[in-house]
Amino acid sequence: MDKLEIGNFLADCCLWLYSSGYMCAVQRGLVQVWSLEQPDWHCKIDEGSIGLVSSRWSPDGRHILNTTEFHLRITVWSLCTKAVSYIKYPKACQKGIDFSRDGSYMALAERRDCKDFVSIFVCDDWHLLRHFETETQDLAGLEWSPNGCVLAVWDSCLEYKVLLYSLDGRLLSTYSAYEWSLGVKSVSWSPSSQFLAIGSYDEKVRIINHITWKKIAQFEHPATVESTKATVYKEVERRPAVGTDEMSLHNITTGSTLFNTQSKYEICSLPVQIPVVKPDPDRANPKIGVSVLAFSSDNHYLATKNDNMASAVWVWNMQKMSLEAVLEQTSAVRCFQWDPRHPRLALCTGNTKLYLWSPGGCVAVQVPTEGGFQVHSLNWHCSDNSLILLGKEQLCLCYMETDEEDK
Repeated sequence: MDKLEIGNFLADCCLWLYSSGYMCAVQRGLVQVWSLEQPDWHCKIDEGSIGLVSSRWSPDGRHILNTTEFHLRITVWSLCTKAVSYIKYPKACQKGIDFSRDGSYMALAERRDCKDFVSIFVCDDWHLLRHFETETQDLAGLEWSPNGCVLAVWDSCLEYKVLLYSLDGRLLSTYSAYEWSLGVKSVSWSPSSQFLAIGSYDEKVRIINHITWKKIAQFEHPATVESTKATVYKEVERRPAVGTDEMSLHNITTGSTLFNTQSKYEICSLPVQIPVVKPDPDRANPKIGVSVLAFSSDNHYLATKNDNMASAVWVWNMQKMSLEAVLEQTSAVRCFQWDPRHPRLALCTGNTKLYLWSPGGCVAVQVPTEGGFQVHSLNWHCSDNSLILLGKEQLCLCYMETDEEDK
């Protein structure tokens, strides 16, 4: 398959992945894999009449896991030996599968006889290591701690319950903040495995410590920011004037043209009102509560998004356990992610700009592409100062300038 054919195939893909020299593309239930090291090699995986819901790489980059229609099974395909393994009873839930950070183990949520179970597999040969029933009514997700010692399991939004299991299936602790209304909406471990952040529908984030598994801090998302320790950055848009050149410590703009709006951040005087959208109670999955949690790689910061304040990103200082900054955008935030090497947060709002926050301030950058490239999501490279900006039908590779120390 030549470059033109690959490009045409990827144009209609719902997913494409790259790992260990292979590229995988999924389209209409068909999986195709190419080797970037051996251009003549490629394979095709067709699940047939049983259908295909999703496909993903194993951590070693040598296996592909296909989830079939109606979650009847997961098929594990080996690209090296061409062996095929089947895993039955996968549960259709928010996050039903997760790999340990070192790639040794896979945890899978299962549903059998109207009960929830977790199976732990060894990724080397996909044999079953542990299988145990969980104390959940309707398991919604699971996630390994970064050190691979603890598995967090949480119940559906109708019941606030987070359970912590050891590798051998022992229940270490159960945490529940309240028993009424909607409960857990998001869960995230800190990179050091010391903290577990739990976002809920009551618009709060609770921080659990790894020693006692008790709450040590609670972060709220008030409509009025009054904390004197926090800095509120507000995005301001305007048409650039011919011949102007403005530059300051916190207000930086680049790459604008006469046909684009120019963005900059302004520091607001406290108190500041954050725009709040009232959710529609008659619609499913109401836009309320903390849906996104992300720790910086150095464990110093936690970024959060409260859905009924969709245009704001909150940054918390985990050492001081207090609010560090609020970034108020002109439109809803679609995606944000931390730089894996530095305390630097990148975010996008579906327009033609990339936004960055660091402890030194904020910057708004116009994406220098033709045709009004709109950034819908982004992803940092794991070990380099670069990130991919993803649009609806295009992508853009962005490189960050490095100082002499990094070089």
